[in-house]
Amino acid sequence: MRVMCSLLIAGWNMDNPSLIVAIASRALFDLNESHHIFESQGMEAYAAYQIENENKCFEPGVAFPLVKKLLALKNPLTEQPLVEVILLSRNSADTGLRVFNSIQQHQLSISRAAFTHGQSPYRYIKSFGGHLFLSANPEDVQQALKSGCAAATILESQHYSCSVDQLRIAFDGDAVLFSDEAERIYQTDGLESFQESEKISKETPLKEGPFKGFLQALHQLQNLFQPSECPIRTALVTARSAPAHERVIKTLRHWKIRIDEALFLGGLNKGEFLKAFGADFFFDDQKGHCLNSSQHVATGHVPHGVMNSDENIRS
Repeated sequence: MRVMCSLLIAGWNMDNPSLIVAIASRALFDLNESHHIFESQGMEAYAAYQIENENKCFEPGVAFPLVKKLLALKNPLTEQPLVEVILLSRNSADTGLRVFNSIQQHQLSISRAAFTHGQSPYRYIKSFGGHLFLSANPEDVQQALKSGCAAATILESQHYSCSVDQLRIAFDGDAVLFSDEAERIYQTDGLESFQESEKISKETPLKEGPFKGFLQALHQLQNLFQPSECPIRTALVTARSAPAHERVIKTLRHWKIRIDEALFLGGLNKGEFLKAFGADFFFDDQKGHCLNSSQHVATGHVPHGVMNSDENIRS
């Protein structure tokens, strides 16, 4: 068994406009010490340690600020919460009691939970109606993506607290919001062929990637608010540059999805720009970009597309 963190955001319900977010212990809290005990001493020692310390509060983890902001989102007309957070964990109910105690001590409004006692929790995504899954376990993330759910592997980061109250989420484009069709041309034929292909195809929308549904759900939440008062802000942060920008803009227009900021960086490192944007979370398919970004903001690696094929991983 690996003690694992995961985050699940369930689908949009037009009759009750809300998101259901399920998060596991290593995403919500800092369980590095506990996980080290499990890795070095085994399950029995881990269980004894958690029970012995079950009244000792965990410190916040990578996704804690994200959860705080999600829980703070309220319907502007009814003041009802727009997001419900559910604990989804590989712990047993017995060892997970410390996590629930920590939730209460941090005054988080989380009351529902699923403990899978060492089994992969990804299989519950569809049962929850979910479309986003965050995990520390890359294999579980890959399985979730194959099943049609948006998913990303959480990277360790010491820079995951955004100072502004507004929820800010940033996305890479190709292989995240969009399919990897254009990236394949770039990897096979080079930059010049990629730019020429994008110019020719500028009126043809890109196919959707694994995170299109999540962006659309955020967009629907944004529509509940006046633009000047919206508590959610999104950004596209891509290595593309002109002339390859036009197809992206027209694809979002075709989808009727609002993106608040678009940064076309032409290959520049993304970390400083994400810090300037104030991202609470960033999703990218390329590990190199993720490692750079995680030095500045909380980051999730999306193991999807040509850059995560077996051939590219080996190279």
